Amino acid sequence: MALNPAQLNRLRTFGIRSLMVIGLLVLLFFLGYFGFRTKVMDWGLTKAKTKIYEKYRIVLSVEEAGFEGFSSMHIKGVSLVPDQMDTLFKVQDLRLTFSFWQACLGDLKLNSFALSDGYLQLVKHGQIRNFESLLHPFGDPKTEKEKESPKEKNYAARFYKMISRFLNKIPNNLVLKNFGIKGVDDTRFFSFLLTDTQLLDQKLNAQIAVSSNSVQQNWQLMGDLNLSEKTATILFEGANQEIVQIPYLFERFGLKAGFKSIKLELDEVKMAGKELKVNGQASVSQLLVNHPKIASQDVVVNNAAFDFDYLIGPQFISLDSSSRIQLNDFVIHPFIKFENATDTVFSLSVVTEESAAQNFINALPEGLFTHIRGMKASGDFSYRLDFVYNENKPQEMIFESNLSKKGLKIEQFGEANLNKMNGEFVHYPYENGRPTRPIVVGVSNPNFTPLAFISPFLAKCVLTTEDPSFFYHRGFVTEAFRQSIVKNIRTGKFKRGASTISMQLVKNVFLTREKTMARKLEEILLVYILENNYIVPKDRMLEVYFNIIEWGPNVYGIGEAAEFYFKKHPSQLTLSECLYLATIIPRPKGFMWRFNSDGTAKDYLEKSYHYLANKMLFRQWILPTDTIGLTHQVQLTGPALLKVKKSEPDSLLSDSMLQMEMNTITEQE
Repeated sequence: MALNPAQLNRLRTFGIRSLMVIGLLVLLFFLGYFGFRTKVMDWGLTKAKTKIYEKYRIVLSVEEAGFEGFSSMHIKGVSLVPDQMDTLFKVQDLRLTFSFWQACLGDLKLNSFALSDGYLQLVKHGQIRNFESLLHPFGDPKTEKEKESPKEKNYAARFYKMISRFLNKIPNNLVLKNFGIKGVDDTRFFSFLLTDTQLLDQKLNAQIAVSSNSVQQNWQLMGDLNLSEKTATILFEGANQEIVQIPYLFERFGLKAGFKSIKLELDEVKMAGKELKVNGQASVSQLLVNHPKIASQDVVVNNAAFDFDYLIGPQFISLDSSSRIQLNDFVIHPFIKFENATDTVFSLSVVTEESAAQNFINALPEGLFTHIRGMKASGDFSYRLDFVYNENKPQEMIFESNLSKKGLKIEQFGEANLNKMNGEFVHYPYENGRPTRPIVVGVSNPNFTPLAFISPFLAKCVLTTEDPSFFYHRGFVTEAFRQSIVKNIRTGKFKRGASTISMQLVKNVFLTREKTMARKLEEILLVYILENNYIVPKDRMLEVYFNIIEWGPNVYGIGEAAEFYFKKHPSQLTLSECLYLATIIPRPKGFMWRFNSDGTAKDYLEKSYHYLANKMLFRQWILPTDTIGLTHQVQLTGPALLKVKKSEPDSLLSDSMLQMEMNTITEQE
């Protein structure tokens, strides 16, 4: 229906008046904004100062703050100083711009952020730390109601929210000039001075001057950051292509670490249903690590790449098996999962792609496997390790290791020539990290005793205490590993190992006594090569073992041991004497505490002797007639008697050592 002129005139008048009202409201709003924003800012600063002090006992100071233009702020002289402690944070000049309309909606989004001449300082003197209150705020942040009914865990939602908030707070344009991050720990210090850092139009460029007690370097970061898409590519390296040295770690932990370059690519961060997916790639060149617990020399990985695919659900966090680690031409697929639903479950799988054996040898880090260096192998293999541990059902732990091989053969040994054990060789025992007198393992040594001339009781006793399945396993006992892991996890300490005679033999013949991760890994690898390539027969391995291990102070080999304790040939040893010798292998230098000053054994040893004899009877390794007259009472008649007479052992120490012995023996089952 058409409007008449009077109606059109009234409608036009209404529109004009409405626009005038809206314009007036906008004008009043901006007048109010410009008129009261300084007061609002002052009110906000006062409230922030009060809240920060009440919660953290930290004084916030601002020398000058004001607006520049419509949505820009300029702040000077900002500091955070904990009560009676060193300054935590200080900055001379700070400029920022923000999204006005988002701020009106309660979401402060910075468009630009420029900071110059400032520092964040973490100071620790003894037990006093200037950042302590940040870790442990004053007052209980949770109410009693919240404590009684905690919120349901949702790892995916929490991680996504945390990542989104962090990225959302990063301004599109960021400039940092001469801003330092410093740490002081008594006499140790480190400093990262961001001399010139810029994030402009998604391009990152950072120049960092690094210093510590032992490091003076310049680093640089370059890359692309797309904050809205949650993707990034960052290259981290030293200026002038020098090796990056990580400061403070050496002074604090004795750890030397560095690399030539690290590249990180973040391809995807997104929620898919109730699960969060994070994937990308990382690579490192010339990674260097040195620590006395790792190896006695630098460990170097020339090139390594890691394609990661994390999957996080409401009640689990996992590294998916589609992830891959590549060292040269050798590829590993790891799977790690932490699940916290009904039970807390840890899962781990390591799967290698079928690969040439030589590719594996070539991929081993320099300095970590020195005894494998120079080894040549032919054939292919693949490997799989599966581990599952349920905190509420520890005895149901899964530990499975499987290696598949095709034509695998050792063509040339490295520095550790495993084949030498098949003939006569010279063995150097280690004492306090140094080799002692040479021991010839062969017939040219009058104390060398072939296995056929050693009392058969000794092999049965030693196998009972050290490795009952020696003649049947191929270097390792999976069940022993499983039980060892369960016990160590439950106690929270390394209280039980799973060492076989094969492992002890390799450790004694080829490796030093240094307690490093490298030595243990070499031990495992050499044992596998020795046993699974049938390099040395089992009888010969046991023969070498008996003729090189330590049986007492400076007593090596069973020939010396039989003479030292009983003035006998090893073929003449009785069951009781063999039981004694078997039980001192873990601690041979402490044999004296077992005896009285006249060389007779102490009475409380009888329990362990009968316990071991019953185990051998159960396995049908000895006959009931062998135990007739069995007694713990062995009599020292050799040079060992003189050492006992010179040092009467303490009875309390003896009881303690006996308990340790019984624990060791019973844990072999």
